[in-house]
Amino acid sequence: MIENEDRIIIEGGPEIDRAVIWMHGLGADGYDFVPIVNELDFPAKPTTRFVFPHANVIPVTVNGGMSMRAWYDIMQADLVRRVDGKGILESVERIGKMVHEQVESGIDISKIVLAGFSQGGVIALHTALQLGLNVAGIMALSTYMPLRETIDTDDKYKIFLAHGTDDGVVPYAEALSSLDWLRTQGHEVDWHNYSMMHSVCNEEIDDISSWLTAIF
Repeated sequence: MIENEDRIIIEGGPEIDRAVIWMHGLGADGYDFVPIVNELDFPAKPTTRFVFPHANVIPVTVNGGMSMRAWYDIMQADLVRRVDGKGILESVERIGKMVHEQVESGIDISKIVLAGFSQGGVIALHTALQLGLNVAGIMALSTYMPLRETIDTDDKYKIFLAHGTDDGVVPYAEALSSLDWLRTQGHEVDWHNYSMMHSVCNEEIDDISSWLTAIF
């Protein structure tokens, strides 16, 4: 494991030809999903680089203005009524640069997956769709799709979209709304729901492994 100031990197072996860039949720950091790497099982894992960026520390309105790691500000409990578009775009640009860094290291962009949980899922989706990046796929966990009206791309993506039916942070209805919108736009969405709250479960990890097997 390589620990840098702005990210954590885990490589399956010396021969790396694909990558997963995985964004954490609000208030967490890149370490949050590191343990899942050991639980994933897919054939290309030994040649896969996992990159876990740390979001910047910024004031978050719903946290009483106190600073925490966040990809953008959350202004109120209703996640889609008031949206920090500027913050989302800044994070999109940052992750877009990380994608290009992986390409410059020798990984074809068609072998890169953008992944994220909650806020991180928002950034994974927006980075690919807004920048038109020809990535292998997008993994969006327990998340939603704000600022849909800003997305204008003819590119179609393979998307793993998953959500807990008892999620009290990002309402299940928002996931269904996002699913409908993505499918209406012509994206190939592999949809999964689980009897869980705002979290990740073992069944979901197995489904992610199966999806990565197909994508890679």
